[in-house]
Amino acid sequence: MLVSAKEMLEKAVAGKYAVGQFNINNLEWTKAILQTAEELRSPVILGVSEGAGKYMCGFSTVAAMVSSMIRELKITVPVALHLDHGTYEGCFKCIDAGFSSIMFDGSHYPIEENVEKTSELVRICREKGMSLEAEVGAIGGEEDGVIGMGECADPDECKKIADLGVTMLAAGIGNIHGKYPANWKGLSFETLAAVQEKTGKMPLVLHGGTGIPADMIRRAISLGVAKINVNTECQLTFAAAVRKYIEAGKDLEGKGFDPRKLLAPGVEAIKATVKEKMELFGSVGKAD
Repeated sequence: MLVSAKEMLEKAVAGKYAVGQFNINNLEWTKAILQTAEELRSPVILGVSEGAGKYMCGFSTVAAMVSSMIRELKITVPVALHLDHGTYEGCFKCIDAGFSSIMFDGSHYPIEENVEKTSELVRICREKGMSLEAEVGAIGGEEDGVIGMGECADPDECKKIADLGVTMLAAGIGNIHGKYPANWKGLSFETLAAVQEKTGKMPLVLHGGTGIPADMIRRAISLGVAKINVNTECQLTFAAAVRKYIEAGKDLEGKGFDPRKLLAPGVEAIKATVKEKMELFGSVGKAD
């Protein structure tokens, strides 16, 4: 059964660890992430971008697949199905489809409009027992066509949005989506500390978890980050493992062309990446 991310993130804040959000792109990814979470007894958040939702034939298809998979694989750890960087319209589609958590990315709206739209979604999510993530200050890189330069959020604006009653807050602290460029300046811990001071025990979210050095991740967790998003790293390790299989000519041996065999090395690579991240984030064993 899908659950809201609220309880798992409140426990993470109290326990000084973070829960990973791993984005899903197809059945193989979903299965690999769920099996790893169960094996490591870690709570997990499955992220779905609007682009991935469209690719997988709509949010209701995704929700049905995830719910069925939890049942069939006998998954007992807490699992939240979360819309990643949702538009206002996308949020309502996911609410209708049966998601247990949504992110409304109102960071490109003027703060007044962001507040107004977020307030309405807070009310609806409360009624339905869903968790809601809001964003202040654009996260760098490209996400579904929205390109940000990794600006740092205004701590006062963060407080304004946090006070609306959202479950978790993504504050830009110089992080970006995708691969980090060679001239990246690193995370702004001054901004993060200022945001935490203004928002108290609010679980904070770090987007663009791929490529941030482990010591920075640990420091961010110590300053209130309770949810870390990972997508690009899984994509890179998946692609590299499948490439290796094909370049070794394995697809030409016997029934090696069968997609179940062809994609198997990629699936194992995702499991290894997810395990590594869960260990770094400190969420292993926290589902018990």
